[in-house]
Amino acid sequence: MKKFIQTIKNIFKIEELRNRIGYTLLLLLVYRLGSFIVLPGIDASQLANMQDFAQEGLVGLLDMFSGGAFGNASIFALGVMPYISASIVIQLLGVFVPYFRKLQMEGESGHRKMNQYTRYLTILILCIQGPAYMAALHQQVPASAFVAVNQLGWSNFWFNLVSTLILIGGTMFVMWLGERITDRGIGNGISLIIMVGIIARLPFALTAEVTAKLGTSLGGAVLLIFELIVLFFVFIAAIALVQAVRKVPVQYAKRVVGNKQYGGVRQYIPMKINAAGVMPIIFAQALMLFPLIFSRFDATRGLAAVFSDYTGVWYNLVFAFLVIIFTFFYTAVTVNPTMMAEDMRKNGGFIPGVKPGKKTVEYLDSIMSRVTLPGSVFLAFIAILPAFAILLGVNNKFASFYGGTSLLILVGVVLDTLQQIESYLLMRHYDGLMKTGRLKGRSGM
Repeated sequence: MKKFIQTIKNIFKIEELRNRIGYTLLLLLVYRLGSFIVLPGIDASQLANMQDFAQEGLVGLLDMFSGGAFGNASIFALGVMPYISASIVIQLLGVFVPYFRKLQMEGESGHRKMNQYTRYLTILILCIQGPAYMAALHQQVPASAFVAVNQLGWSNFWFNLVSTLILIGGTMFVMWLGERITDRGIGNGISLIIMVGIIARLPFALTAEVTAKLGTSLGGAVLLIFELIVLFFVFIAAIALVQAVRKVPVQYAKRVVGNKQYGGVRQYIPMKINAAGVMPIIFAQALMLFPLIFSRFDATRGLAAVFSDYTGVWYNLVFAFLVIIFTFFYTAVTVNPTMMAEDMRKNGGFIPGVKPGKKTVEYLDSIMSRVTLPGSVFLAFIAILPAFAILLGVNNKFASFYGGTSLLILVGVVLDTLQQIESYLLMRHYDGLMKTGRLKGRSGM
């Protein structure tokens, strides 16, 4: 405990780090305040139906990423999901389209162009999602809630147009906040914004669970303590999943430049057990919603009913299978053994016992396949853990923290941020956050 207090003191002794943390907290506060500002012309007291609607399926995922702003009809209702979607598309284009692949290899200038294309695509996605959100709002909220239409005499067209522009501006402002945090704050801005939205739900979920358990006549407190202990171990397991790597040894040839010798040392390539992160879970959740489209047809109503039961056996089996499939797919897309082998060859590196070139590519590909299999199975287990928690009597909202997207994002972002803080401490010759070794983020370095 004494070492922990001393570490906190050391953090605030470093002026740059202190300013960055303060700047980050200030911008996150601005984001949280903005998530409670309702769209102009809407009566906030009549949004109960929209908030209930925002708890379902993929819509619930959007509400989670926006920190409840989606259900509040806030100016930040669309959050950062359009930007994340655009980033994924641009990343996939970098694999399949030669022009974008070339940009990825151009360094800083290529990175700036990719960011520019991502912003353009974000605006395009917003132009689609904005009207769709307004349509959902008109369906879920009573007509009397639209004050601008009922009392000020606005037409539905102009109200929806202005509201869509406000939603687009809100998302662009959130993106700007994220970029400012990344540049002048601590940690990854977009990731921190998502994490804050998730954490904001935790106090309400925990309060509801405590009230429910302590309200029972017998053994409620014991069950609550048991749930918290299990949650602690689930967090430990998620940290292990995020940080676990297979180290592939790489030997670099000796080079003599002038009077100095370079190379000749053995380094490692960290092959992550879970290189795909949370993306497989997000893709699988989106795909699991498709059967619900056919709920209105008599022939497929039974299938839709099966896939609407989030705690059902078939739903979770198919969900786990899709997570495993998408883990392999996304890993194959994002991790390129050919490029890794080419980079090693250019820098005079080789894997001991493996021939450079095609054999190195095949070796790296086999290693990646072997480590991805247990990683995908573990990720699938993490994804369906909330269903088990609900079956065992945990509150729906609190159960979401037992696994899935919420848990992995929380763990990943916290580790990344702590890694940056530790880097500042070690750079100023202070003790790090860990007694032994170094803290590793999702980068695995």
